Parts: sequence; structure tokens; C-alpha cells
Amino acid sequence: MAPTSRLLTLLSLLQARRDWPGSVLASRLGISDRTVRRDIDRLREMGYRISSTLGPDGGYRLDAGEELPPLLFDDDQALAVAIALRTAPSLGAGIGEAAARALGTVRQVMPSRLRHRLDALEVTTVTRPGAAASTEVPLDVLVTLAQAIRDRHTLRFDYGDGDDRPPRRAEPHHLVTSDGRWYLVAWDLDRDDWRTYRVDRIRPRIPHGPTFSPRTVPGGDVDAFVSARFRGGDATWPCRGTVLLHLPARDVRPFAGDGTVTEVDAHRCTLEAGSWSWEALAAAFGRFEAPMEVVGPPELSAAFASLAERLARVAVAGPAS
Repeated sequence: MAPTSRLLTLLSLLQARRDWPGSVLASRLGISDRTVRRDIDRLREMGYRISSTLGPDGGYRLDAGEELPPLLFDDDQALAVAIALRTAPSLGAGIGEAAARALGTVRQVMPSRLRHRLDALEVTTVTRPGAAASTEVPLDVLVTLAQAIRDRHTLRFDYGDGDDRPPRRAEPHHLVTSDGRWYLVAWDLDRDDWRTYRVDRIRPRIPHGPTFSPRTVPGGDVDAFVSARFRGGDATWPCRGTVLLHLPARDVRPFAGDGTVTEVDAHRCTLEAGSWSWEALAAAFGRFEAPMEVVGPPELSAAFASLAERLARVAVAGPAS
């Protein structure tokens, strides 16, 4: 391995976990302990703060520095960063202009082979029909909320277009982004319930309130909880069932909505989903127009039978006169 490539690999390893024994680094890179020490010294000369750790093996730790040192990326890392910067404006996080400048900086120093690959990737962000328009959120608000979540500080904030009401008080738990909008999942102390707030309407008040002990989001799954709130229901559908579809998982996932697709083999998968009634759930499964088997529960099997009888009567009756 060439010295430059080896330094890139060494830096990637140091970034992957907190502590690395020197002997393990030497084994991963296929070099001697002495060469590892020399390469560590070269990284230190470039501005990376790497401390030595004590112990039987001795090792190294990459620490945060006071200034940003030169960044070293392998090809995949460089493309990943560039693609993320190119799509950053769609997040609505108020970083579009900064992301564009950062992308220009990264692209300028890219080798031509990577620049050509990046330039071939043109990305257009399209809003789904019926989805709300994206809104831009000030970056400082996102950072303030993220720090409150990390430090478990109660938030005090105004919400909406401004009124004379006292500030809201909530225990912040998660930041969520969906379709270009940001949301805060929090426990509202005044309403004694979980709430999902639009971040673009939050105006934090400083200082924050006291610290709190974190609660568990209903169901323990933030994605499922927020998805349920978006569709106007509780944390779970009243009727949930699972079928075995004779279709590849890759063909089902794009149309599964908030259902869960699990691959069984190359030609079959299971789909777990919910709806407001058992017959509505059976009809939703039927839209895949493929052989299927009910995994459970029995109510879903009965719903398929009832739905089949009703549709058969419609077919026998023929067109309305």
C-alpha cells in the first residue's frame, strides 16, 4: 500500500472508533508497529490531534482540535460528502447557501476522475403530490433544539405567529425531518402528553428550563409514532395484519406505505400493515395483484372472505342500468 493511501486508511480507522491499540492498527494495515508510530507522527504534523493511550498494548485516540485540519477522504467518502452537500437544500435546514459553497470547495480539489463521476449525477428534488411545501428552518434553531435534546434541558419556547400566551414548556426528545419539513417530538408539560411541533414555528427562549429524565416515546419507535401522527391516528392502526406475498421485496417496498416489508427469499416477502378496518386492510393487500397467503391474524382471513363475497356479488350484478 502506498504511503498516501495508507495514511487515508489509518485516518479512517481512527475516525471509526474511539481507541485503537497500536498492534491492531499495524495488523489492519499490514505494517510494523514502528511504521504505525511514524504515520501517526505524520498525521500530527498535518494538524490532527492524536493522543497516545496507556495500557498493555498501548494505542491511539483521535481527539477534537481547536481548528479544522486538512480533511483526507478516500474516493467513496469524497463522493458521499459531495452528494450529501448537493441534496442538502432539500432538507430545509437553512444551509443551502453554505452547502453550495462547501460543495464548490470539495469539487475544486477533487481528482478529475471523481469530478467526472460527480458531475454525471444530476439530482432534482420533487415534492410528492399532496405533500406540504417545504419550509426553511434557521440553522441556529435546529442547533439549539439538538443541544437541548442532548443535554436533556426542558425547552421554553413561543409557538406560532406570536401571541400573549405564556411560553410553551416541553421535554424535547427527537428531531424528525420529512418531505422538507422539520418536527420536534416532545413531552408537553402543560398538556401532559406527547406533541409533534413544526420547528419552523418554534422560537426558543433562553435560558432553558431544568434538566429532565427522558421518557420513552409510545411504542418505542419514533418513526412509527410520528408516521401515525401524520396520518391523524394513534400510535398504531386499530387493525394490523401480515400476508406472505409472492413478489420480490424490492417490488413491494415502493408501494408499502408505512407497512413493513421483510424478504423471505428472492421471490417472496412478507408485508405487515395496518388500516382502520379489516376489510380495508384486505383490500389494501389485494392491490398487489399477486398470489398471497395470510400469516395472521384470523380476523384478516375472515376479512378476505367477506370482501371476496361482496365483490363477487358486484360482479354477478353487472353494470347498473
